[in-house]
Amino acid sequence: MALDGIFLHSLLNNIEPILLGSKIDKINQPEKDEIILTIRKERKNHKLLISASSKFPRMHFTEEVKENPLKAPMFLMVLRKYLIGGKITKVHQKDGDRIVILTVEASDEMGFNSTYSLIIEIMGRHSNITLVRDRDNKVMESIKHITPDINTYRVLYPGVSYMLPPATTKLSPINFTEIEFISFINENHLEMNDSFFFKSFTGISKTISKELFNQIVTKNLTLNNIDSLYDFLKSSFTNILNSTEFLIYKDDSGIYKDFYCYRFKFIFNDLDVISYDSPSIMLDNFFNVKDKQERLSNRSTDLQKLIHTNIERCKKKSKILNENIRESQNKEDYKIKGDLLTSYIYSIKQGDKEATLLNFYSENSEYATIPLDEYKTPSENIQSYYKKYNKLKKSEEWAIEQLKKNEEELEYLNSVLTNIQNVDSYNEIEQIKTELMETGYIKYKTHKKNIKKTNADKPLHFISSTGFDIYVGKNNIQNDYLSLKFAHRNDLWLHAKEIPGSHVIIKGIEIDDTTIAEAAIIAAYYSKGKTNSKVPIDYTEIRNLRKPNGAKPGMVIYYTNKTIYADPQKYEKLNLIKK
Repeated sequence: MALDGIFLHSLLNNIEPILLGSKIDKINQPEKDEIILTIRKERKNHKLLISASSKFPRMHFTEEVKENPLKAPMFLMVLRKYLIGGKITKVHQKDGDRIVILTVEASDEMGFNSTYSLIIEIMGRHSNITLVRDRDNKVMESIKHITPDINTYRVLYPGVSYMLPPATTKLSPINFTEIEFISFINENHLEMNDSFFFKSFTGISKTISKELFNQIVTKNLTLNNIDSLYDFLKSSFTNILNSTEFLIYKDDSGIYKDFYCYRFKFIFNDLDVISYDSPSIMLDNFFNVKDKQERLSNRSTDLQKLIHTNIERCKKKSKILNENIRESQNKEDYKIKGDLLTSYIYSIKQGDKEATLLNFYSENSEYATIPLDEYKTPSENIQSYYKKYNKLKKSEEWAIEQLKKNEEELEYLNSVLTNIQNVDSYNEIEQIKTELMETGYIKYKTHKKNIKKTNADKPLHFISSTGFDIYVGKNNIQNDYLSLKFAHRNDLWLHAKEIPGSHVIIKGIEIDDTTIAEAAIIAAYYSKGKTNSKVPIDYTEIRNLRKPNGAKPGMVIYYTNKTIYADPQKYEKLNLIKK
């Protein structure tokens, strides 16, 4: 993600007029590495999101509403103590790099005016947010504590003097001269390649470096014509720094790939773009998708590990059961030998090691040689063969029965895994965890009655373009509720064919083809086949569904249905009302 120094400069140009002179009314910390400042200016509230996430560090205005933890973290309490009621008097970007300093004037605990710096370092896994008291440069608190055993260059925790990250020797793209440019190249012995600009200028990402390199190649600019190269760079950097267009680049399937404040001519030339006038709206949109997926995935890691472990267990069990069935295929041979020995028992005596008998089961009337235990009587030898036959027969019947149960369990586990991958909130994760407790995959840590109940999310509800209600289950408990309790027997039921997915219900009669096609796209999107371009979707009336006795949540069977093919990639383009 290209939130480099140049993009940050363009972002600050856009949001600085709102920040300067604004009053901090409220501070929240919805994530362990993220804060939201609610500021007020000219009777309007704005929410500034600042994230020190190692994967998605950023700052921008946001409209997203996030749940706050029940207990306020220490960093949040310190920020509230010193910054609530304060006024932002200065916004500064350090040397064109990914460091932003918000200067805040506020009253301290004694009622005297004090100045604090909220220092935001947007530097990948080294990202951090630190509150510093300006009069003595002391760290009041940091969202991530850095101790000497983590970093020998500098430390960040309450009471120490604040030290900036190591200064870069690169040139600033905001203000550099031709002489400085030439000297830097000669001193560092740089060669012209796609990382040349990344190595030369601070705040330049590898992506924009590759783009600029492709452009100079087409213009035949080299280090031999340094004057023209310098003019090109000054012009390019000026255009990027003063950009008023902010773009998201996405592929044909609608997956967001990157963003920038520049329309690339070479890199990403095969991608579609979404243009925004506001960098905050663009970043809010981009990271709402990316960040939510990442955090939900992290929150559900233990559940996914549990499901994968049980899926592997089922696969191993399936292999063993199939091997038992294969071994049992020889059971009839033991029965035939027992029958032949019974028929010719008069010709067998104890002490015989084998018996060669006419096989009347054979079409060619062949003779069969049957091994015998010389220490057993003929009757005991016969019973031995019948016992082996009965043992294999029972083993086969048991294995077939267990294999069916195992396949049903595997189908259920795959459906839970699909539901986990499609979650949109932490609450949905808790509901799936509750479901796994009820089905015995997770043990109750406390008595069932004492378990804290989560606010149950309702199934998704859409209104089709022709006015029909469409409901979508987000987990197997919701699937059962929709299909077996909520839906009327004449309503339409949809599900991805032979793969895990959500139950989709269309309420009403005489449902038109347009609504069925839209519901099919939804069913494809909320299924294991959501990344495919064509997914078969079965649909039938609710009256044709049946839940077998003892079946796990979300498992139903049906016999009468029609099939329609849907493209889940069209989900984002559906113009449906979401209730």
